[in-house]
Amino acid sequence: MASVTFDRATRLYPGSDKPAVDQLELEIEDGEFLVLVGPSGCGKSTSLRMLAGLEDVNGGAIRIGDRDVTHLPPKDRDIAMVFQNYALYPHMTVADNMGFALKIAGEDKATIRRKVEDAAKMLDLTQYLDRKPKALSGGQRQRVAMGRAIVRKPQVFLMDEPLSNLDAKLRVSTRTQIAALQRDLGITTVYVTHDQVEAMTMGDRVAVLKDGLLQQVDTPRNMYDRPANLFVAGFIGSPAMNLVEVPIADGGVKFGESVVPVSRAALSAAADAGDRTVTVGVRPEHFDVGDAGGLTITVNVVEELGADGYVYGSALLGTDKTAQDIVVRVGGRQVPEKGSTLHLVPRADEIHVFSTSTGARLSD
Repeated sequence: MASVTFDRATRLYPGSDKPAVDQLELEIEDGEFLVLVGPSGCGKSTSLRMLAGLEDVNGGAIRIGDRDVTHLPPKDRDIAMVFQNYALYPHMTVADNMGFALKIAGEDKATIRRKVEDAAKMLDLTQYLDRKPKALSGGQRQRVAMGRAIVRKPQVFLMDEPLSNLDAKLRVSTRTQIAALQRDLGITTVYVTHDQVEAMTMGDRVAVLKDGLLQQVDTPRNMYDRPANLFVAGFIGSPAMNLVEVPIADGGVKFGESVVPVSRAALSAAADAGDRTVTVGVRPEHFDVGDAGGLTITVNVVEELGADGYVYGSALLGTDKTAQDIVVRVGGRQVPEKGSTLHLVPRADEIHVFSTSTGARLSD
């Protein structure tokens, strides 16, 4: 096992004047499960491919343990990769697919069989070892791809959106299995996904990228509780955090008909940035619903989920009364009717304050 270090690693594609990955600084600890997440085109898969040796590094360095692997070919990096499309040989059995890399490396047949059987037992694939991929479900094929990586016992696992081809229910069960398996094996793992729910439920830490730049890296809980900027605040969380631009008032911010207290430090930082307004972030579960005061919304859609419900409404904000979508979580037995009016007051100790001009976090 080994740590992984991106030391100002940069990837600039020929003909482009903007790096796909721009001076990425990231330390991944030995045995850690780190998830790279972000929207399409943010540089997460490019970062993974740079680590794998499938993309050139145009600046900076990448290290696995104490070895500088920046310019080493993939075969010399001691990594194993799991792809989105499984990449199995259709003419080979499950056992042959899982043991192929060991066969190429010159391992004897008995050793290969033992390692394949051990991995198959781990992945509940023992009864499928003599089948070919076409006789397997999507989830089983993905487990075979993981087994092929496991038998090699690499220093680092690289996983590039391995669950994207699975249906929703199977994706949930498989991500739980992957996370548990990684903890049992203790192998450093870098996992790429565009699904922030996957990122939050699987990773020891999560790294959020946007336009090739690292926005924040932290534990899922810390990232949820203290997003570093407006982009992370709007990206992490399902449903997404409500982000509302509001005027600064005496000792706080004007949120609809109420003034919500804000720390002096946040107000001072906003003044230093020249902001007359700030952007307040409120998670759907952090509103108090009342009969008056606060922000008035009209209910457009209600999602009833049993124990909870999510209300999607619109509020008229600003001097031009622009409609903005707002989401609030309510009790499953307190769901309002479509077209009704709610008054929302955010809990002062749960709000997030960001600079409207820079997007930086201002609150403690």
